[in-house]
Amino acid sequence: MADIPNGDLLDRIAKDFTDDRDVAMGTMFGSPGLRVGGKIFAFLGHRGELIVKVPGDRVGELIATGRAEQVVMGNRTMREWIELPALGDRTATLALWRDVAREAHQYVGSLR
Repeated sequence: MADIPNGDLLDRIAKDFTDDRDVAMGTMFGSPGLRVGGKIFAFLGHRGELIVKVPGDRVGELIATGRAEQVVMGNRTMREWIELPALGDRTATLALWRDVAREAHQYVGSLR
């Protein structure tokens, strides 16, 4: 995924889930992502941002930090999806993305 913006970061996050047989790489809207039980919980947007599914109350908390934005597709605001742009520091970006990806994994996994 080196040719995809921040694909290397998603690869590193994917390695966090290598021991979880329910997690696999997949695609969402043609972009690489991670699935748990066949359902996407995190994927890269076309601008290289990480997009994740988290509970609605957590969406508000993450947006309040200024690090996340609500996902809007067409005219529809996606209630449980946020996007996290890359920060200026790749190490900080990876740390934030890893934490939120773990949350998204737990949440989407609990919906099965």
